[in-house]
Amino acid sequence: MAVHTSQSVATAAGDDVARGRSRGTGTPPPSRFRRTLSTHWYAWTMVAPVVVVIGVIIGYPLVRGIYLSLTDANERNVERSIGVNHMPATYKFVGLDNYADALTGNQFLGTLGWTLVWTVSCVSVTFVLGMALANILNRRIAGRSAYRMALILPWAIPGFVSVFAWRFLYNEDRGLLNKILSGAGIDGIPWLNDPTWAKLSVIAVNVWLGVPFMMVALLGGLQSIPSEQYEAAEMDGATAWQRFRHITLPGLRPVSTTVILLSTIWTFNMFPVIFLLTRGGPGEATQILVTQAYKFSFEISPRDFAQSSTWGVLILVLLMLFAAVYRRVLRTQGDNW
Repeated sequence: MAVHTSQSVATAAGDDVARGRSRGTGTPPPSRFRRTLSTHWYAWTMVAPVVVVIGVIIGYPLVRGIYLSLTDANERNVERSIGVNHMPATYKFVGLDNYADALTGNQFLGTLGWTLVWTVSCVSVTFVLGMALANILNRRIAGRSAYRMALILPWAIPGFVSVFAWRFLYNEDRGLLNKILSGAGIDGIPWLNDPTWAKLSVIAVNVWLGVPFMMVALLGGLQSIPSEQYEAAEMDGATAWQRFRHITLPGLRPVSTTVILLSTIWTFNMFPVIFLLTRGGPGEATQILVTQAYKFSFEISPRDFAQSSTWGVLILVLLMLFAAVYRRVLRTQGDNW
């Protein structure tokens, strides 16, 4: 009886093996990566050169910057050549000392405070003006196309040209703005020579440059909202504010979240406006983090590459934290972003 049972088990096992081989399951299935690679090999081949280029252009400077931020590298101890003489690098590894000095010093925290005020002010005003203009241009008004082209013009002009034009307008002696004030019997304003006025001036220029992008993006979002919703709400007796609050704002949420994030990152790192308009002056009044990092590497003597890299890494960390918190807040509100 036991012999018969053993033979039955062996026969069943042999049948299972045979069935497994007949179904192609005798060998282990390929890994998920191998299946993906074999299925999408053409896409991987097309993307690979771009990934390599981005890795070289962005990855190497990033790694190099992080490394320099952990040293005391400056103009005097880096590797350099003077004529036929080659001087090796003599800088040393100092660990996190640069980060400790930056985070406990008044310069970084003071610059960070103004950078946050600058960013919040520019993004808020730009969003409000962009929303207002988008709502106006979304209606059927005479000359709507001409208005759209005129409002997009600041976006089409190269940034440095716009900043130089505004710098001429802000000139205290020969600027158009002070000439208009003088014609009205009002004393000229030191637009770029007074700390408070300089801050307001750079915010105004950045808002002028940023409104076209915000307006175009929000206008596209408005045009994607079905008009039937407004018609139904109007028939139900909803006021203009109620329609804006319960239809327009929810309908623009996917677009608004994206443009606010992009505008925040761009404004936080808006180097051209500050550098070309005031160079961080008067004094250090309008200096933001990115322009101060540039100053460490290219303007002060000896040039402090370690400190500049430290500030650059801290800027990256701050923006990554903001993006992570921003995404988490959106997810708690039910947005898939």
